[in-house]
Amino acid sequence: MSSFTPQLPASALPDRFFDRDAQLLARELLGKIIRHRVGDLWLSARIIETEAYYVAEKGSHASLGYTEKRKALFLDGGHIYMYYARGGDSLNFSAQGPGNAVLIKSAYPWVDETSGPASLAQMLPRTPMAGRAPRRSSAPARPYCARRWA
Repeated sequence: MSSFTPQLPASALPDRFFDRDAQLLARELLGKIIRHRVGDLWLSARIIETEAYYVAEKGSHASLGYTEKRKALFLDGGHIYMYYARGGDSLNFSAQGPGNAVLIKSAYPWVDETSGPASLAQMLPRTPMAGRAPRRSSAPARPYCARRWA
């Protein structure tokens, strides 16, 4: 049995963090840690690739118009919009302005005092590159949750 004791995650980012232009938000989300609780474990990933979308762009789901399923894209910055595409879930955060958002294109498993070895063991089989060691970065993480808490 591991001696690792999970702690509560760092504070969530304030709502005002997400209330900015989509391109700026996309840059500012790089390096942030996102967390999801599964049972007693906090699964964590560090954001390494983002993409900004504006309502007028054809590649944006918001360009298809408002529906109940796309409602989060038209709410204040920081709301989560998820959809299933190309064999996986896609995570988006709404940004400043109705229909503008940031797609989280890529993240990698993150181990710290909140998400330990058991969390990593839970995440690795679910990654597209299962069986390979997680990437390491020498850059310091920004220990914030890029999530709007309800």
